[in-house]
Amino acid sequence: MTLTFDQIVFSGGGLRCFWQGGFMEELGRHVSLSPKRVTGVSGGALAGAAWLGGAERTLLDCMRAAFEEEAYNATLEDMLNDEDGRTPHQRVYDEVVHKVLDETAQARIADGPAFQILIGYAPSARLSGLTGAAMTVAYEAELHVVNSPHFNWAETAGMGSELVDARAAARGGELADLVCAAATIPPLFQTPEWHGKPVIDGGMADQAPMPDPNEGSTLVLLTRQYRRLPGIASRRYVAPSKETPADKIDFTDPDKLTATWDLGRDDGAAFIRDTQRSKEE
Repeated sequence: MTLTFDQIVFSGGGLRCFWQGGFMEELGRHVSLSPKRVTGVSGGALAGAAWLGGAERTLLDCMRAAFEEEAYNATLEDMLNDEDGRTPHQRVYDEVVHKVLDETAQARIADGPAFQILIGYAPSARLSGLTGAAMTVAYEAELHVVNSPHFNWAETAGMGSELVDARAAARGGELADLVCAAATIPPLFQTPEWHGKPVIDGGMADQAPMPDPNEGSTLVLLTRQYRRLPGIASRRYVAPSKETPADKIDFTDPDKLTATWDLGRDDGAAFIRDTQRSKEE
């Protein structure tokens, strides 16, 4: 079956992004995808990197193993008293990302298609943790009111964002650091820096960032359903057929990760069937 997309976008969504892994695994069983450009944001940055690096199943296995060791999610006491300022969430995520995006995965990504990751900047670099937390609240409110993966409140509020060349980061051995920085949710995660600037989750600026340049047919992998999607003929949005079993930031149940992955595979199979049916009609 022939299925061509010039661009693939991995939207944010925390652990819901494991749906993208299952979806792309199923797609890969039927078609050979060779996009010119790929973008990712937040958890989608990790999903996109794992797909490009040929480490999708490794990511699922490693994250499952890490969750087996977590009995509870972060508490306020964890955030206030942790020795290095990182909650269990952030430590687990960092460790898994650095393990999965090893030299082999990075070399493959460095030689692959253009890959960009969106990161965000809080309005005040000096108070990035505080303003980042406030922006998290504003983002959640905007997400539910607008109910679209794209919104413009962040720029109005003074939040900055940047598409970073992830292939260059891979060549420099910095890809894992970039992916971790891209999924920083204040105040749950300690605010990291990227090349000297404190960063926050780029998903607060755009949940499905288009590549630069933005040209050709685009497959956008969402992690939840939205009521408002742009009616752009060259852009195809796909989303889970129902709410994913995995919660955005619940790090205690590995079985929910697998169930979310399996939902992605089921939806990928449905996507193939629908595409074939459309071509026949």
